[in-house]
Amino acid sequence: MWTLTEANEFLAPIASAMSSESTCVGKVGKAQLRKGAGGRMAESLKLPIGVDNFEKIRRDGFYYVDKTGLIEQLLERWGEVNLFTRPRRFGKTLNMSMIRSFFEIGSDPSLFEGLYISQKTELCETYLGKYPVVFLSLKNAEGLTFDEAKYQLAELVGMEAERFLFLLESERLTDNDKNRYRALIGLHNGQYAMDDRTLISSLQILSQLLHKHYRKKTIILIDEYDVPLDKAFQYNYYKEMTALIRGLFGKALKTNESLQFAVLTGCLRVSKESIFTGLNNLKILSITDTRFDEQFGFTENEVKMLLESYQLGTHLAEMKEWYDGYHFGTVDIFCPWDVINHTDRLCSEPGAKPSSYWINTSGNELVKRFIDKANKTTRDEIGRLLDGSSVEKSVRLDLTYDEIDNNIDNLWSVLFMTGYLTQTGGTEQGRYRLVIPNKEIREVYKLQIQEWFREQLLGNTEQLTVFWRSLEEGKTDEVEKYLTRMLGNSISVFDTKAPEHEKENSYHTFLVGLLAGNSDWLVKSNVEAGDGFADIIVETENPDAGIIIELKYSKEISGMDRACERAITQIKDRRYDDYLRNDDRQDILIYGMAFCRKKCRVVAERIE
Repeated sequence: MWTLTEANEFLAPIASAMSSESTCVGKVGKAQLRKGAGGRMAESLKLPIGVDNFEKIRRDGFYYVDKTGLIEQLLERWGEVNLFTRPRRFGKTLNMSMIRSFFEIGSDPSLFEGLYISQKTELCETYLGKYPVVFLSLKNAEGLTFDEAKYQLAELVGMEAERFLFLLESERLTDNDKNRYRALIGLHNGQYAMDDRTLISSLQILSQLLHKHYRKKTIILIDEYDVPLDKAFQYNYYKEMTALIRGLFGKALKTNESLQFAVLTGCLRVSKESIFTGLNNLKILSITDTRFDEQFGFTENEVKMLLESYQLGTHLAEMKEWYDGYHFGTVDIFCPWDVINHTDRLCSEPGAKPSSYWINTSGNELVKRFIDKANKTTRDEIGRLLDGSSVEKSVRLDLTYDEIDNNIDNLWSVLFMTGYLTQTGGTEQGRYRLVIPNKEIREVYKLQIQEWFREQLLGNTEQLTVFWRSLEEGKTDEVEKYLTRMLGNSISVFDTKAPEHEKENSYHTFLVGLLAGNSDWLVKSNVEAGDGFADIIVETENPDAGIIIELKYSKEISGMDRACERAITQIKDRRYDDYLRNDDRQDILIYGMAFCRKKCRVVAERIE
């Protein structure tokens, strides 16, 4: 491991930051740069993309952002059953793995050398490697049917139970105890054979047997506890899965004298009346809670130190723009999945532009459902969010999955809890000011909105056919009315605070989508023509005719006529029509179109 002095010498540009860490070690959860396995320097450490096993990260030379302060906080802010809710890819599983590595009997203390918690000598002497731990990650407990999902759950429990085969030889267990253990690990035709009653009691049984063997109460860790419920809702066996999880958790967490404490993680805080009935010892720590607010995700200082350690400090601003903006409690948090992935890419491709890593790890069905349900008022609110403004909403932090689609307010709440929205504060009435956290998530909305918009437009084939005919015949009034009407009924993704060329690109994408719906036309975008690149060229069904369109964005409505004139002049001066004439298309219509927010102005000329 590095000493702090060595780190300062190696990383002179951030010496002051490291110095502040050394003098304020009580500020837990901060990244610390140090050697990895074999004494490797920080910039030679591998980046842990998709690695959520704490021991593997510490042994195999991966960069680690120190979150061991979570252990101290769990013990100081005692809760018998602790539920942490955070969005996907915010380090929940890695933190759970770290907790197991610390408390579990037989743990290797060297894994924690040089980390924050190692400085807490008395705490380590009392707790490090002193408890049996049962750890389940339910992220794969799913299936198309209830029976499939139930077996996946039984398999996870059985595989975890098999880590403790020594129980069969324990002198502290009776024959009946050992038979109860065999019921957890028994196989029939190569598959775990526990019945429903055994499965419901399985975590309680296992914790009791471990307690009896070690004479130490058991710590239970359940990661992604709500995934089985999410999948059950999607595939229509929600009631059956809710009953199973309620029974499993009730026995393990509510009436279990062998429980030391438990930690659960998930995305949603499922209603207490749904699966936590009667669990009075449950402490819920959501994204609005100031407790533990730095322990999931990366703080700005942690991101800065990571980038500096790989000589990438100049990329902090773009990281903030794309991957920061989440507000947990009172702390601004970066998405760690995005930061690690983009840093890794920059190491091999220094000029790489930010990309959407988080949103590519799963579908964006929630946003799609939200937009599909949106009425005109909600569409206007989404437009304000895309423009960088906030929307005040009451948020329900406890929902059941079958309540999500009951009304649009519930979807606002779910988008907030799953990271598609974040909060910048509250009102005196208890409402939250919701915003889109960053550019990556803004792109999710824009893509889903454009897809929805295209479906809405292409669904009305009669109006669309009239629009195509009007465009082909040069009827500018009809073209202008149709485009303005469509923009007026849309969710605005066109007038955000983006640079002017990006705004123009949004209108461009909108228009190309409309034109490409005509299967008899060949629509080309940003095509090289004459002395430049034309925005849109259309080769119509008539082999002698064609259309050229140049788009302009106007900051003010009063400037739209002038913008149309500039577009027409550009087409002529740069001889875009040469592209069509080279294909012997001589009957050419040229269009100058100007857009300002949800207004459109259209000018056309026919050139011979």
